[in-house]
Amino acid sequence: MHLLILTACLAASPGDCAPRLLPQGAGGNAAACQARGDSVSAEWLAGHPGLTGKGWTCAPLDQAPALELTELAQGVHVHHGADGPLSPENRGRIANLGVVVGDQRVAVIDPGGSREEGEALFAAIRRLTDLPIGPVILTHMHPDHIAGAEVMAEAGGEIIADARLPDALAARRETWLESIPAQIGAQPWLGTALVAPARVIAAETTLDLGGTTLTLTPVATAHTDSDLTVRDARSDTLFTGDLVFRRLTPVVDGSLKGWLAWLAAPPPEAARVVPGHGPVAATLAEAAADETAYLGALRDAVRAALDAGQGLSAAVPAVAAALAPLAPAWADFDATTARNAAAAYAEMEWD
Repeated sequence: MHLLILTACLAASPGDCAPRLLPQGAGGNAAACQARGDSVSAEWLAGHPGLTGKGWTCAPLDQAPALELTELAQGVHVHHGADGPLSPENRGRIANLGVVVGDQRVAVIDPGGSREEGEALFAAIRRLTDLPIGPVILTHMHPDHIAGAEVMAEAGGEIIADARLPDALAARRETWLESIPAQIGAQPWLGTALVAPARVIAAETTLDLGGTTLTLTPVATAHTDSDLTVRDARSDTLFTGDLVFRRLTPVVDGSLKGWLAWLAAPPPEAARVVPGHGPVAATLAEAAADETAYLGALRDAVRAALDAGQGLSAAVPAVAAALAPLAPAWADFDATTARNAAAAYAEMEWD
């Protein structure tokens, strides 16, 4: 297989360029790729205002940058994100991404945190199989998990998410389009579009990949207001998205009380659990142990601050101090805990 690589540049800053892999231009050989290079490049640039092209080439699949995938079970592969916050060093590649290869099609569970990462995930999938890409499942609305979705849509995938995600994404899209490249660098983000899902679900839904099925389960507001889990039937692998954090400090962007309620009554145990961040675990209890302790301590510290009559400005440092003994287990602890304290205070203030 040969892949079409376009050199795309910012029209306002022609020196800022990056190679962009265009899945629609892939061909079984160089000639097939080259035959569609001009038309595919022109169409893609027309759909990405603010970018210009500086030529394209067709490269063998084995020369395209590809993410490292680890096979956990038959047909189940995971790319492990970096254990840290967004940064130029990790290029926004901090989320765990999943690939499930069925007998008839491939599913993607979170397509990555930038156009660049989505392209590298596509190349990695094509090194595994030439089966068509089917469902591309967004476990929630945060950009480190979903910003690569357009690449998968271009490859023929159907973007699927919780019914609440489109509104949540629309409310934040413009802010993220400005803030994320400032955090990870302009090159990996160049050409990234935060696309809405083509299909949304509001109840448990089963998707057939041939040889296995995926069960998607929406969750009441917890980490965010658009969370869902994914369970692969053949391997009994549970993908939790950011309902479970390991090593990277959990982010409360929905409801602390709702998140603790989900942790108190989680789904049935699985053969393995893939969290949104951090290493795979043998059980959900193992995967969520540190997170449960952190979120419980956050709740208790906020409640203590409220009971003491502290205002927000005093409560935030008090909560951070109360949780400080937990800091060694978590990356990005100080900044995230301060934000979590403010969010939890606002939620619990009128209890």
